[in-house]
Amino acid sequence: MNRFKYTSTNKRYHTWDYYLKSVFGEKVAKVSLDGGFTCPNIDGTISRGGCIFCSKRGSGDFALEITSENLKKQFEAAKNSIRKKWPGINKYIAYFQAYSNTYADIKILREKYETVLSLKNVVGLSIATRADILDKEILEYLGELNKKTFLWVELGLQSSNDKTAQLINRGHDFRTFMKAAEQLRERNIRVCVHIINGLPGETYDDMIKTVKDISVLDINAVKIHMLYILKDTPLFKLYEKEKFSVMKREDYIQTVADQIELLPEEVIVERVTGDGKADDLKAPLWSLNKISILNDIDKELVRRNTWQGIKRNIEV
Repeated sequence: MNRFKYTSTNKRYHTWDYYLKSVFGEKVAKVSLDGGFTCPNIDGTISRGGCIFCSKRGSGDFALEITSENLKKQFEAAKNSIRKKWPGINKYIAYFQAYSNTYADIKILREKYETVLSLKNVVGLSIATRADILDKEILEYLGELNKKTFLWVELGLQSSNDKTAQLINRGHDFRTFMKAAEQLRERNIRVCVHIINGLPGETYDDMIKTVKDISVLDINAVKIHMLYILKDTPLFKLYEKEKFSVMKREDYIQTVADQIELLPEEVIVERVTGDGKADDLKAPLWSLNKISILNDIDKELVRRNTWQGIKRNIEV
């Protein structure tokens, strides 16, 4: 029997779809946009080349291939694509996904954010960014924006292990992340944390510790990604040189199930795996079958007869 309370289906974790339906009373789609930003970890302000896993599109690979200058056209094209899949969708969250979307002058941020918020049927805004580019002026503006719309800020952490952060050229440590998350939550801004399983050199214990570390913070959501190796990235060069092993499919499913058991039940699990562009993906090729992975994570939780948060009070 499924005793998890944040579900209306057979899911044993707190899904994004369930959460949005509970807030808006209907299905809501997230529209990926490229705002034309760059990243301080790419342009030399912090480093060059970016995080070693980052693609040329700055992790915005599923924003549609349209020039970033015209956000309205991007949104309309993406909306039309979504409606082919879900014809009944009438509400959208605009998602600034590619690169670091608070890395600009405040006037530019205002113009871009408020352009998409003015579009018909846009009910919220999600902004992907780095923990080290949220200065006081930006935080204050985001606090204002949060009073006007359904706002999320998505922070890339990847791992709470500072040695791993150095290896992947993250450019900041876990303490910086914690400070940014705290400052956002002080303003009641919803925070989603991105983590990656299978980073080079990381053990099972490292991946579990990352979840334990974020579980004690006042976060609202998490996205769990599988490390996938894309061509033309520093990670691919490292992979070719050192031939480090990538996670096996079975290990990934077991690890994610263990992480879900440790997460507070009220924390939304927006993702339990990621999507690498098929044409660019070098490893692991099993990650291409996303639906199968999602199904097997569900099956593993059913097999264990467990659910999100069941081990939180025991192990955290």
